Order: sequence, then C-alpha cells, then structure tokens
Amino acid sequence: MATPAATSVPAVVDAPTAGIAAVERYLTDTANPAALFALEWGEFCGAVHKLFKALDIPFVSVDLDSVPLQEDDLRANIRKALLAKIGSPTIPQVFIGGELIGGCSETLAANDSGYLLKRLTALKVTFDSEKWVVGADFLPNCVAK
Repeated sequence: MATPAATSVPAVVDAPTAGIAAVERYLTDTANPAALFALEWGEFCGAVHKLFKALDIPFVSVDLDSVPLQEDDLRANIRKALLAKIGSPTIPQVFIGGELIGGCSETLAANDSGYLLKRLTALKVTFDSEKWVVGADFLPNCVAK
C-alpha cells in the first residue's frame, strides 16, 4: 500500500497578532496620520467623520463593521488590540500621528480647544485652517446640545 502524499496545511493565522499588527500599521502610517477606528452605522462615529470632512482633514476610517474586516474575524481582533492598547472598548477611537485623541467627545473637545488642529499642523497635515467649527454641532440629534 502506498503512503499518502503529504498535504499542504494552511498557515494558522494568530488572530490576536493580526489585530495588533493591523492597529500598529494604521497608527504608524505617515501618509495617513489621522486614523479613525469606527463603525459605519455609528452615530458618534458619523459625528467625527462629519467634523473631519467639514475641516477637510484627510483621514483613514477603519470601519470595524465593514465586510472586508470580517475575513478571519479581523474586526474582532482589531477591537481586542485596541482594548489592550487603550483600555477602552468604546468606538470611535481617534488617533493623530499615532497619539490617542480619544472617542467622539474627546475629539470634539480637542477640536474646540484647538489641540486637534495644533496636532495636525505639527504633523504637516493639510486641512482647512481658515474654518472654525464647534464640535457639538456634529453630535447626533439624540444628544442634548
């Protein structure tokens, strides 16, 4: 009787490692220093999107509920990696140049204090520096303003 041929076994993906690697890739991407970890349907994520768009801030949105991130459960592993990194399970989470700004409230407050634009300027990110907006204007209607 012949010995069966060896079969190729696919490499096992260390999912938590894949999540950590993905997060670090976004946080160290100098071409896209503004990274938003978000949900496509999230109202508070949408508020940050609207703020960035109003000020013409270029950003990458890592939409954790998007179809591409479902493969190999990458979305769950990115969330686990974010939790391990920052200690908070909430989404959105905004990073500028790898520095955690925070969730929606913190990002809107960073805008209002001028810190967000100061940070972007320090990184030489081009945005509409002539426009001034108030963070609360971007909150969903369900939030008292």
